[in-house]
Amino acid sequence: MQTQSPLAPPHLLTPRLIRAEIFVVLSVSLGASALVAFVRLIGALTAPRELKGQQAVLVGSMAPGRPWLDLTLQLVQIAVAVAPVGLVAYLMVRSNESLRTIGADFRRPGGDLLRGAALAAAIGGSGLAFYLAVWAAGVNLTVVPGALPEVWWQVPVLLLAAAQNGVLEEVVVAGYLLHRLGQAGWTPWKAVVVSSLLRGSYHLYQGFGGFVGNVVMGLVFGRLYQRWGRAMPLIVAHTLIDAVAFVGYAFLRGKVSWLP
Repeated sequence: MQTQSPLAPPHLLTPRLIRAEIFVVLSVSLGASALVAFVRLIGALTAPRELKGQQAVLVGSMAPGRPWLDLTLQLVQIAVAVAPVGLVAYLMVRSNESLRTIGADFRRPGGDLLRGAALAAAIGGSGLAFYLAVWAAGVNLTVVPGALPEVWWQVPVLLLAAAQNGVLEEVVVAGYLLHRLGQAGWTPWKAVVVSSLLRGSYHLYQGFGGFVGNVVMGLVFGRLYQRWGRAMPLIVAHTLIDAVAFVGYAFLRGKVSWLP
């Protein structure tokens, strides 16, 4: 009796298998982050101080006073955080696809860079204005994008953290999730709404403004992914937005009156 080779392609994904696969991927990545963010929001809401009087530090020191240990921990954290992208890549290969299927590749560097830069300019400026408004309204924590010591590796680590956010979120929440939901038979808008709510949920630790702002960003990014069929412009845009926020805050903190 002929047996199947262990290297033979797996059976085609069914909606049930897709749901299980998505659950596993999100459980070890941004779904877990959403749960932690929700608990942190409850903690902030039940704290004695109002939301705007509390801080949400995005990239902070992990070993104050010990710069080499701090640097090591920062790099390890970035590597661990981006690891789910490897899981996504593996699962897509198992289904006879790859990251190229969702446009997370370097086939179109010029177009991806231009689209990403334009998107970053549009989202970044409006996002800053929205944050200042919701902070002033008292429904958001004070977001501290970068609070690293002023050492030689401060800017490189902030840039790596920005790239990690861009790669992880846009590969998992935009490219992979929308691609798999489409394969499961979901309508484009239903898939985008779910993806956007997920994006907002793991930003709940910043407050209600962080949730709403990222849901809107998710709607825009999701529709653009469905239109372009490429995650790379979104990765570029997200990385640029975070890079400007992280590095800009590090240099402007305490020097301008309008920045909380």
